Amino acid sequence: MATAQRLASGNRVVLAARRPDDLTAETAALEAAGATEVVTVAFDADDVAAHPALVQSLVADYGPLDVAVVAFGILGDAQRAETDVEHALQIAHTDYYAQISVITLLANAFRDRGAGTIIVFSSVAGVRVRRANYVYGSTKAGLDGFASGLADALQGTGVRVLLARPGFVIGNMTRELMESGTSPAPMSVTTDQVADAVVTAYRKGRGEVWIPGRLRPVFFVMRLLPRAIWRRLPR
Repeated sequence: MATAQRLASGNRVVLAARRPDDLTAETAALEAAGATEVVTVAFDADDVAAHPALVQSLVADYGPLDVAVVAFGILGDAQRAETDVEHALQIAHTDYYAQISVITLLANAFRDRGAGTIIVFSSVAGVRVRRANYVYGSTKAGLDGFASGLADALQGTGVRVLLARPGFVIGNMTRELMESGTSPAPMSVTTDQVADAVVTAYRKGRGEVWIPGRLRPVFFVMRLLPRAIWRRLPR
């Protein structure tokens, strides 16, 4: 939403969500940001069988599309995911499998048009997976690799992938985690800071953005740490 608000002015915005009838406040915020029209449609990320018809209808009813912001996922319970196979698979399905489905379909639609940008939200959690949340981190590692490879495959087509790698984001996904007593990680960012960085990168035509930018050299060093040291870092 924060990203959409910054891109809304002068544009029609389509919000795809599980409960489209509950988006009154979001619709009003986008209209206040200058959207010429706000449309809401039903979208269940886990219902991958419905994705082709959804993307086809978006192109047919509201196209041509210029920008697609793919922003869904679950954090899950890291400790539960270590032993509960069903929960681990739920995280993997939503955060990786369903992402591949949506992003591939959007890429096809944009490729047919020869233009457009797909904004994909990865995470620094996937740059080097920590034992503290390795199920969630592994999905982000997979998504990061998928989006990076897709960006390379789309070179010369007029279609661009913008890969966002934020650190710990203080927002809806992490609210429950913090309410349980977990403190935000160092260099945490807000949703507004993420949106500002993403939209700036989009307007500059960049292919990736770290948020905040100083995380990039930090994780360059972290990737070089010997595994014996890495695995002893606090959970």
